[in-house]
Amino acid sequence: MITTKLSRAGFLKSIVALCAVALTTLPVFSDEKPAGRWEKDIHAFEMQDATNPPPQSAVLFIGSSSIRMWKSLPQAFPEVKVINRGFGGSEISDSVHFADRIVIPYHPKMIVLHAGGNDINAGKSPERVLADFKDFVTTVRAALPETRIAFVSINPSPKRAVQLEKQRKANALIRDYVPTVPNCEFIDIVDALLDKDGNPREDLVIADKLHPNAEGYKIRADIIRPHLAWLAAGANAKP
Repeated sequence: MITTKLSRAGFLKSIVALCAVALTTLPVFSDEKPAGRWEKDIHAFEMQDATNPPPQSAVLFIGSSSIRMWKSLPQAFPEVKVINRGFGGSEISDSVHFADRIVIPYHPKMIVLHAGGNDINAGKSPERVLADFKDFVTTVRAALPETRIAFVSINPSPKRAVQLEKQRKANALIRDYVPTVPNCEFIDIVDALLDKDGNPREDLVIADKLHPNAEGYKIRADIIRPHLAWLAAGANAKP
């Protein structure tokens, strides 16, 4: 009888362990509201704004950690005023949720959004990524009808190479949508980050195989810079 009880206990433990492993391999959609996940980050931005107000009519870079970690952003675009509001592993819907706190108050001349990779990684479909970007555009347009919006394509990385096709589809959907919206554009960085065989370049990321290194950021800056030229030339040069 004791042996039977132990066997049953061992069996139950095995089932629990297998369930735990299975759950870690599935895409996870957090039930936690964005306010809970990112409130600390957003509050920190607000405290920073209170003590050191960012410039109005600047270029606002917003999105996930590839934006947050872009420490050389002001040096990359010295001809314009920039604001960096990248936060953590954020998804496009998070930028929508916090637009009234870290987008609209700045009245930027232009917004450069680089996000979507975390969305795909979390299991969202390319169609959902497009829908969330549409929400972002609608939210911004309601308050800032003259602000230009640029979407920087979801970029390939060695760590997420298996997601490349879904990333491509999301990019294609957004690329097709952008021309239907006035004062909106798509900035494609994908090909510059692939090798001759179409694989994500290992030499453009840091050790985590996900985030850009200095050369990876330089390539981004070189591609994005022409899209900011109208600002450097003055408002009358607006495309």
